[in-house]
Amino acid sequence: MDSNQKLNLKVSGIHCASCVLKIEKALKKEEGIISANVNFALGTLAVEFNPEKTSPDKIKDKVKDIGYGVTENNPDAVYPGEDRQHKHSKTDSSQNNQEIISAKKKFWIALALGLPLLYFAISDIFKIPISQILENYALFIQFGLSTLVIFAGRNIWKNGIKELFSLNPGMDSLIFLGTAVAYFYSLFISATNFLNIETGLAEYLYYDSAAFILIFILLGRYLEILTRGKTNEAIKKLMGLSAKMATVIRSGREEKIPIAEVKVGDIVLVKPGEKIPVDGTVTEGYSGVDEKVITGESVPVEKKKGNLVIGATINKTGVLKFKAEKIGSETMLAQIIKVVEEALGGKARYQVLADKIAFYFVPVVILIAFLSFAFWLITGQPLSFAVSSLITVLIIACPCALGLATPTAIVMGTGMAAQRGILIKDVNALEKAEKLNTIVFDKTGTLTGGEPMVTDIIPAGSNQWAVDSKIIQLAASVEKNSEHPLAQAIVEKAKQENIELEKVDKFKVIPGKGVEALLKGKKIYLGTRKLLAENDISTDKIENKLEKLENQGKTAVILAQGKSILGILAIADTLKETARETVSSLQSMGKKVFIITGDNGRVGKAIAKKVGANKVLAEVLPQEKSAEIKKIQEKGNTVAMIGDGINDAPALAQADVGIALGSGTDIAMETGSIVLVKDDLRDVVRAIKLSGFTSRKIKQNLFWAFFYNVVTIPVAAGVLYPLTGWLLNPSIAAAAMAFSSVSVVLNTLLMKRYKF
Repeated sequence: MDSNQKLNLKVSGIHCASCVLKIEKALKKEEGIISANVNFALGTLAVEFNPEKTSPDKIKDKVKDIGYGVTENNPDAVYPGEDRQHKHSKTDSSQNNQEIISAKKKFWIALALGLPLLYFAISDIFKIPISQILENYALFIQFGLSTLVIFAGRNIWKNGIKELFSLNPGMDSLIFLGTAVAYFYSLFISATNFLNIETGLAEYLYYDSAAFILIFILLGRYLEILTRGKTNEAIKKLMGLSAKMATVIRSGREEKIPIAEVKVGDIVLVKPGEKIPVDGTVTEGYSGVDEKVITGESVPVEKKKGNLVIGATINKTGVLKFKAEKIGSETMLAQIIKVVEEALGGKARYQVLADKIAFYFVPVVILIAFLSFAFWLITGQPLSFAVSSLITVLIIACPCALGLATPTAIVMGTGMAAQRGILIKDVNALEKAEKLNTIVFDKTGTLTGGEPMVTDIIPAGSNQWAVDSKIIQLAASVEKNSEHPLAQAIVEKAKQENIELEKVDKFKVIPGKGVEALLKGKKIYLGTRKLLAENDISTDKIENKLEKLENQGKTAVILAQGKSILGILAIADTLKETARETVSSLQSMGKKVFIITGDNGRVGKAIAKKVGANKVLAEVLPQEKSAEIKKIQEKGNTVAMIGDGINDAPALAQADVGIALGSGTDIAMETGSIVLVKDDLRDVVRAIKLSGFTSRKIKQNLFWAFFYNVVTIPVAAGVLYPLTGWLLNPSIAAAAMAFSSVSVVLNTLLMKRYKF
């Protein structure tokens, strides 16, 4: 049994992808920590650890020691008096607002202090005359204002120094080195000028550059927090969906209580227009319920006695009473949020690569900056020129954009999907879904409704037993112990005919073939040709009847007693309304569609013909499905398996992308990397389209992030100077760096326009 535990933390102070890898590497070195994944876009840390070797407090202390703030953000936490989603959403929103307010305040203070420095810079460039008093005290004014700006952005310097001393340079290290070189070079020039000491150096001051670099960085971080927060709006909406109060009937009286106080077994009353507070089964009443918030279905769903209702959905018309069955973290909404949060805690292959590049990127940039500095000095340029090149290279490099490229798109994509009832559990499925060329559907319960009916009862020969009622009685008596859909159809037929069932002994299921049992000391067999053949019972005399039924797409079940065949039961399962449309849509996208079934080839081909599938894999036993998927993959195909997520678990796991269909009850138990909350086959198409779109958006973001650095770093180093005589100004470099991160996030926000 796995004794590892999971911890979810909110981490502040993460400014770039190198921060991400720094935290992860430091934690993974600690004893007892199994895995650590930082989500840059959300500012969260998911840790799996062995509680016998470490503890949550030790993990938090380690994160703080590295230089980051940390608070618990556990999705499984129980908050007294409030629903988890409301508390979680409110806390998260409050923290985000505080970050925004703090970042905004720092920027405006720095800008107000920096504007006079801009006046000095402009007057120097354009030879604008300034008053004698300002000119006399220019050095002191520039020194004082730039020092105050640095104080406003002191956390950047503090983090940068800490990173350098710990030999883990990050984005703040680059900014610190760039602004510190500019500031102290200017301070040295100012001091020698004030003391009339001749140095032979150009008296060029970089106070304005040091200040405006920090101003633009602070602006960039403010905009980044602002826009980054918008990428997870869909997740926040999910968290805020549930009701705050519930009306329960206790001791015959109605009581309005907080949702956290609802207990399993309570009878809950919901009036028209109210939100259903928890999951349960209707005991009284009739109404239409709007389930759009959970399933994405726009048409209200009819609810009556015996039907399931889901928390956070809205009762539209009548009054409903239902028995509370799932509360708190067990509700479907909580399970959906948990699935989404766990997915966001994972790492896409793209993101792992980008994080690694960013981690090594910073030391490389520092090296390029000092090589550029040395090169210009060696080639005879003045020290001020070389210093300007050094500062510009340090400032323009941007691992932030690299770090934001993948997680922002994943947060947006998974959030959009969740709002439509599509849960992406494995973020790598986004990348794989784009490459899919073969879609394999399980038949029963996936393409079909999963509620088969007995359509034909055909006696075999003139056997005295072979009458419809006796065939049904024997078959249902044997099958009453089975939970297979076909068995339930036979038992249901017996109920409809009011046929009394008999007691059987030594009941045995033969997977994929049928069942056998003893009835009054005689052996009864019910199943396929294979079952009868294994027991030396010939089906030659009924072969024509079997073929006729199978060509109609019906499953033929043979009933035999001893060595005699008594009759045939034909069972048909109706296709889902959207099956044909779904297969056609997938084929129009260039996908091959296969059907996998335990039925024989004729039944499989009949179903395939009705839906328009390319190929049928028939007579496949449950335990053989994963092997069939593997065979398709070995031919060079990228495969998605669509199944119910329980019987098809091995096949779903084997497929490149496993898509589990389900009603949403026990959603966290599903095996698929993508889970569809409602039984709408069209969501398969939507899931594949959205996954592909999200993957393409990640690639766009990564391209622009890489392109930015590939182009701007050489320009900052002065590669254009020999041709144009132009060297990039450090302040402009800072503005470009800030814009690169914001542009990546803005590109991600355009995903909201996507219709699927």
